[in-house]
Amino acid sequence: MQRKRYSPGRVPGTLLGLGAGLAVVAGALTGCSAADTAEDVTVDAKAGAAAAPVAPPGRYRTLFEPCGAVPQATLRDLLPGTAALTDVERAAVLRGTAAVTYDTDRRVGCAWTADSGNGTHRLVLDVERVVSYDPTVSDAARAQEVYTRKQLAAGIAVPETPAPTPTAPTTAATASGATKVSATGAATPTGTPSSPTASGGATPPGTGAPSAGTPSAQATTGLEPRLLGGLGDIAFVGDTLGTTGGSGTQRVVSVVFRTSNVIVTVEYRQRTTGAAAAPDSKELQDRAQNLARLLADRLEE
Repeated sequence: MQRKRYSPGRVPGTLLGLGAGLAVVAGALTGCSAADTAEDVTVDAKAGAAAAPVAPPGRYRTLFEPCGAVPQATLRDLLPGTAALTDVERAAVLRGTAAVTYDTDRRVGCAWTADSGNGTHRLVLDVERVVSYDPTVSDAARAQEVYTRKQLAAGIAVPETPAPTPTAPTTAATASGATKVSATGAATPTGTPSSPTASGGATPPGTGAPSAGTPSAQATTGLEPRLLGGLGDIAFVGDTLGTTGGSGTQRVVSVVFRTSNVIVTVEYRQRTTGAAAAPDSKELQDRAQNLARLLADRLEE
């Protein structure tokens, strides 16, 4: 068999095929390494991202027992009808009736009622612990939202935050006949009257001062629904007077205050019958506020 002649500088086809295969494998490995590096960078970037800030929890985790939170002497003052009851009947009334709730760490309440010769007194206590399920909203902030809805329902407006007062621009010149810049940016010659009344002109309709016969705003009595100071973080008192069946009247006074993430509502009402006078607003408000302050002190214990 005749052998093939070897020619210098000629590469066999087998070697060429082997070299091409190695080049393909090397390229694949390089591509995988690059992809792995990109993925590693992405994972590292996510791992280094800053977590969203978590709002602080509320101050309170549990609530006090409401029926035992009001002293017996205070209850006897709030429920004068108990004076005519026997000891057994009085003890049953002063014990109160607990509100039915499904979680006593979130909401509790109690009610007391006593009839008298010419009417009825009723006291209702409601205590709610608010919890925010949004990690970016604190429990106290969520409680403030609940409190604000109660305040608006009582007809008390929420004070608006005043807008910042704009700074007046400086005067460009003060010489006679010079021009100065007003707060609106318009140029006004100095010495020129700024309003018709300055030159003796007529006052535009609706802009003049009220005449001596114009009635002023109705004077307040100091007992209207309003915000209260020195009670919790924020508080208000509501007062409504209505009629009951027949010729009777009923006054309902509510004192609501918030301390951190707890909202306390004290509702004190008196109903009269027949020709009896309407319940006194000041007396009911004073009693309800005194009890609310006692409960606020209880929360500080």
